[in-house]
Amino acid sequence: MSYVMKVRIAILDLNAGYPNQGMRCIREIVNQWGEANSYNVVLDEFDVRQNNEVPGLDYDIYISSGGPGSPLESEGEEWDTKFCHWIKQVEEYSRNIANYPKKNVFFICHSFQIASRYYKVGNVCQRKSTSFGVFPIHMLQDGCNETVFEGLHDPFYAVDSRDYQVIEPNHNRIKQMGASILAIEKERLHVPYERAIMSMRFNDWFIGSQFHPEADAIGMSMYLQRDDKKKTVIENHGEAKWKSMLEHLNDPGKILFTYRHILPNFLNSSVAELVVS
Repeated sequence: MSYVMKVRIAILDLNAGYPNQGMRCIREIVNQWGEANSYNVVLDEFDVRQNNEVPGLDYDIYISSGGPGSPLESEGEEWDTKFCHWIKQVEEYSRNIANYPKKNVFFICHSFQIASRYYKVGNVCQRKSTSFGVFPIHMLQDGCNETVFEGLHDPFYAVDSRDYQVIEPNHNRIKQMGASILAIEKERLHVPYERAIMSMRFNDWFIGSQFHPEADAIGMSMYLQRDDKKKTVIENHGEAKWKSMLEHLNDPGKILFTYRHILPNFLNSSVAELVVS
């Protein structure tokens, strides 16, 4: 009888009850990965913002979702305080040399912004305008050497959907933490704004991105073709932009490539410790 490894994974849902495609995509990536590797995956979800829920330390891997609203205005709210305490607790566990295997966390978009605010690695602020679409993401040297980015091209393409950003990195703080910036926003020659940090490794166990590595073409296409979203994109960016976004979704070298690499790579690198243990 062959041994089937059990992997306990927690998804922290920061969507505050708003309908979204992100949670479906995360579930599908985790389940596809589990089936492909013949793991017994136990997947639990925690509603952070509506129910003040956070997982305990009895999980092997954690993925924290994106979500709506301001990562600044929630500071001091019960759920936000509890989430930040959870970050501290998980990090302290992994920093303790006696604890093994370590706990790996991936922070997506809103979660990434709150983690960036918590660690004070840069200026978390509102954008001049909403970033929404499929954009190139540029890797820095540390990104080229990052296991979770293995197999990606430079630039690679990802779905970006946010009103906030992390800019003006605090390099002294980042160096002190042993953190590294992995990727930055596309260059925008026509505007004088600083390029946002798009991905960072906070420490040996925590990594995150402002873009959505979980986004798939089906969900994003459905989202873009909703009457309200289509209207918003056309009003703000024009019909040509809306059409080009749909075309990007069907390009296998763009978001589908990112979907098939980043979170699966994260899961593979995280589970490697469990195999050893």
